[in-house]
Amino acid sequence: FVAVALVVIGGLKRIAAITEKVVPFMVILYLLGSLIIIAMNIGTIPAVFVSIFKGAFALKSVGGGIVGSGIALAMKMGMKRGVFSNEAGLGSSVMVHSSSNVKEPVRQGMWGIFEVFADTIIVCTLTALTILSSGAIDLTTGQMTEAVETVGSSLLVSYAFGNHFGFLGSAFVAIAILLFAYSTVLGWSHYGATACEYLFGTGAVKVYRVIFCIIVLAGSVMKAQLAWDISDTFNGLMMIPNLIGVLVLSPIVMRCTKNYVDRILH
Repeated sequence: FVAVALVVIGGLKRIAAITEKVVPFMVILYLLGSLIIIAMNIGTIPAVFVSIFKGAFALKSVGGGIVGSGIALAMKMGMKRGVFSNEAGLGSSVMVHSSSNVKEPVRQGMWGIFEVFADTIIVCTLTALTILSSGAIDLTTGQMTEAVETVGSSLLVSYAFGNHFGFLGSAFVAIAILLFAYSTVLGWSHYGATACEYLFGTGAVKVYRVIFCIIVLAGSVMKAQLAWDISDTFNGLMMIPNLIGVLVLSPIVMRCTKNYVDRILH
């Protein structure tokens, strides 16, 4: 709470100063560790991909209604966790990109697209390969191994790193999660401050930041499932007006992009 308050109340410059140092460093170390684990288990990668496709398409012979319900649940959870991870379509990361000191808005927009690709395709894929190749999951049945069940399914990445790097691996994952969560909280504080400034004026931002810090304190003692439900609900509510805006403004974006391409590539 104190660490969040000290940065959030300091405003955007302090938030940017912290996150630009913490996030890249931890991401590089995490990706490096994942690649090492995958390389150490390179022989299992073909079996990993077979298991992924079998799990995705070889549904067990159960009633049609159950199958439909299972697919719907998988799609719903996948979309909720995907949106929470990369924020695509929410309109939240736009607030940070729009604060960048760039001459070409289109170029900044391209970085926004790359951000979604890097998070969803690269980082999430490497995480999946790390977990599946580490022995945490039985590739034949798709179930967690007995060793993982003793520590819990929420610690799959921690088990994978700990199984290959020992205590240091597990400790690194714990610290990485802490710093990723910390930087995420700082980023979302800026999103809310920007919206608050637009709606109520600059003077209301200080009040918002104090309220935000109090809510962070409340969230730290909240049950995890309740926190996920609140987050998913408000993400969905935020997505509705943003997607309407995206559709309405898409002709302007196309014209700006065409102008940029014509100037830079021709």
